[in-house]
Amino acid sequence: MRLSSLIIALLGVGVAGGSVYAAREVLNLETRPANDAVAQAVTEVIVAGRDISLGQPIEPQLLTTISWPTEALPAGVYTDMNILFPERGGEPRRALRAISQGELLLTNKVSDFGEKVTIVQTLAEGHRAMAIEVSAETAVGGFVTPGDFVDVVLTHGRQDSLQAVTILQYVRIVGVDQDSDERTDGPGIARTVTVEVTPEEGQRLALAQQAGTLSLSLRSERAEEVADAELGTIRLRDLLQEEVATETGEPRPIVAVRRAGVVIESN
Repeated sequence: MRLSSLIIALLGVGVAGGSVYAAREVLNLETRPANDAVAQAVTEVIVAGRDISLGQPIEPQLLTTISWPTEALPAGVYTDMNILFPERGGEPRRALRAISQGELLLTNKVSDFGEKVTIVQTLAEGHRAMAIEVSAETAVGGFVTPGDFVDVVLTHGRQDSLQAVTILQYVRIVGVDQDSDERTDGPGIARTVTVEVTPEEGQRLALAQQAGTLSLSLRSERAEEVADAELGTIRLRDLLQEEVATETGEPRPIVAVRRAGVVIESN
């Protein structure tokens, strides 16, 4: 009796184990197609294998591919290398903007074959590029780089009539000397800075360059893309806060007589 009971128990355990195994295999068969479908729903897309500068020709050694979820493909993505390269002897495509390593190549970042690429492609519609003469003192010690935003301050006049006024706010730097690469982050002493302006701002800037010295005021990266409240003109005497003592020793403000905007008498 004991032997038969033991055999029956072993058979029961075997049957139970087999049932569990069979059930698990059935579940695996049901879920595997779905998992395989998810794994196959990717597309090989082309990305930059290294940094590509504005205007640089698109060449095979600069590119690589990665897998990208097919359902999440952005518009204008490249999936075929052959589309990017010209026929033998043909003019290459070029980068319309700086492209960082690992960044997707999109149609709006790559030129047509033989298309000329300059900073013009980086300008907003209706805007112009205009150069300003600068020095280390007027260009924030050389820390202004392409892609930064600045205010432009005009200083003009002589001695007591010296004054400063902010003529433009939140102006984008598109180039420093001959460099238009926004990945540039090292300081350098520039002779010219090219800014993006509207036609009206360009006229004001042209007049201001003839009237006095232009200085750039670098704005924070966290600054909102709006101008501050209009800034008034500040004069040298506003900084010095000049006062003249009376006979009693009490200070009194300066009184000046002006004719045609020129001081002709002062106490």
